[in-house]
Amino acid sequence: MTSAIEAAFKAIRAAVGPKGVVDDPQELERYLTETRGMYRGRTGLVVRPASTAEVAEVVRLAAAARLPIVPQGGNTGLCGGAVPQDEHAVLVSLGRMNRIRAIDPADFTITTEAGCILADIQKAAEAADRLFPLSLGAEGSCEIGGNLSTNAGGIGVLHYGNMRDLCLGLEVVLPDGRIWNGLGALRKDNTGYDLKQLFIGAEGTLGIITAATLKLFPRPREIETAFLALAKASDAMELFARARAASGDQLTAFELIPRRGLDFAARHVAGIVDPMDRPHAWYALFDVSSSRPGSNLRASLETFLSEVAEAGLIADGVLASSEQQSQQLWRIREAMVEAQKYEGGSIKHDVSVAVSRVAECIERLTVAVEARILGCRPLAFGHVGDGNIHFNVSEPARPDLKTDPAPTKAFLARRLELNDIVHGIVAEMGGSISAEHGIGILKRDELPRYKPAVALDLMRAVKRALDPDDVMNPGKVFTLDELKAEARPRRRAR
Repeated sequence: MTSAIEAAFKAIRAAVGPKGVVDDPQELERYLTETRGMYRGRTGLVVRPASTAEVAEVVRLAAAARLPIVPQGGNTGLCGGAVPQDEHAVLVSLGRMNRIRAIDPADFTITTEAGCILADIQKAAEAADRLFPLSLGAEGSCEIGGNLSTNAGGIGVLHYGNMRDLCLGLEVVLPDGRIWNGLGALRKDNTGYDLKQLFIGAEGTLGIITAATLKLFPRPREIETAFLALAKASDAMELFARARAASGDQLTAFELIPRRGLDFAARHVAGIVDPMDRPHAWYALFDVSSSRPGSNLRASLETFLSEVAEAGLIADGVLASSEQQSQQLWRIREAMVEAQKYEGGSIKHDVSVAVSRVAECIERLTVAVEARILGCRPLAFGHVGDGNIHFNVSEPARPDLKTDPAPTKAFLARRLELNDIVHGIVAEMGGSISAEHGIGILKRDELPRYKPAVALDLMRAVKRALDPDDVMNPGKVFTLDELKAEARPRRRAR
């Protein structure tokens, strides 16, 4: 380590104080390991600033020494976007910045620091008789800064939108250490570029989000949950179209669950049971809700279910009779994700297509991967109401799963091969290879194959304009060589 780097590290330590530095080797490990265990990082220093001013000073000092800066929230990401890759990197964890700065029920806004855990924001909104609708499996540990940096989706996108739609303003520390305070709560501001959108979904490559003003909504007074059995995936899409037409804006979540997913969950997760008397190929799980008490949602839903049953669209169904039963039905959705790890290796894909083509996409992907790997077990599920399919592929079932890891390693080694198949079909259908998880390291090298060249040129131009020295989360979204090559001056045509 050079004396200049040592001096920078010393100054950064002083900027955050003893409470803001992580030195314990065991504690350091959780900052360096990605959720799925696919990546383990390297870093020279982990700091936990307590204020925006401290973040700005850390960034200023690190940038002056040309040290890589890696922002990190709850470290629940699935693409390696928060993993430091350089032994001289400064990892900036936002967890100490967890204050809710303001909540305005009349304006339906909440202003929170980036390190606030999502579940705590939900609770604060509820205490003010409001709703913050972002909901996802990691909500008990993910932080809102990370949710913004990855443009998180979750089960409520159908009705409320993703993080781009839920954010009114941001406070951001720029790559040179300056602070941009864009924490306005205006619903309309047509004075030039919407700068906050540059940082939402940028995965920390353009700056560090330190605070946000977010939208709140009326809290639902009535919620009804249905779990319906279907013969085929295309029936789910027909059911979705009818449910949306019948309920209008009251359809707030719509998820698709395959039989294999329910079997996995029941086999490995305590408390998960099949709510039906006999198995079915597919299931739809959805909520309708209303902010008006006495809206008679249940009667309307019962009428709707009678109509779709008479039309032969559903084979069976359960309408939750209590909030507890509703939670049990939704627990199946989350348990299915948890249970996959007990079935051996799983190669995961987070893709999206037009809602009208979801069933077609699932069918094409299933046929293609089953033809390539005999006995593999595709698991397609997700937020199909907004076109988002989680298309995971578990390794072939085998009795020696726990005693022989070699087949699992061999299966996982075919990840790029399966990615080519899945992403190729999705791209052919006009879809996206990343619906809500981001790019990070995982999909970085694939992005140029599926993103239009003009779009990539624009993205690189923004990166170079805001971060010309490429200190902010380098090696994520773009490779280092890619940016260096693009930065070379071009000859003018004569």
